[in-house]
Amino acid sequence: MDLKEKIRSLKDYPKEGIIFRDITTLLKDGEAFRACIDALKELVKDESIDKVVAIEARGFLLGAPLAYDLGVGFVPVRKPGKLPAATLSAEYDLEYGSDKVEMHIDAVAPGEKVLIVDDLLATGGTGKAAVEICEAAGADVVGCLVLIELDGLNGREKIGVPVYSLMHFPA
Repeated sequence: MDLKEKIRSLKDYPKEGIIFRDITTLLKDGEAFRACIDALKELVKDESIDKVVAIEARGFLLGAPLAYDLGVGFVPVRKPGKLPAATLSAEYDLEYGSDKVEMHIDAVAPGEKVLIVDDLLATGGTGKAAVEICEAAGADVVGCLVLIELDGLNGREKIGVPVYSLMHFPA
């Protein structure tokens, strides 16, 4: 099955000049979704992983079933103010301004091997921020796993850990 064919591309969304890669068309297909999780798992089969750390929101859709399948813990990285206990945070740049992500301060332990999961890697800002907060907690980030990598934006260079991409699209 060609999973890339299950991704819907929407021109000029959310603004003119952008091609939005919509994964909901893959997720709604049970066979494709299962094949996707299996393929993501295959990409990191040689890594020792204690926890999957997934980035809000679409990263949760891939990270939670992957963590379940691997038999490891799941940790959400969220936008500010969404987590109820003490957090670590990291800021990242946007096209106009900046944003921040947070993780519970006790979500990962020093020395734990964590895999960061998201749906898409573009410029790498969110992924880099997730790496920073995991490392601040003392975790060993074994890599960043993404469903889609947008080529030409150099996001993988910014993240600073190995990047595993299931599929590539032009930016």
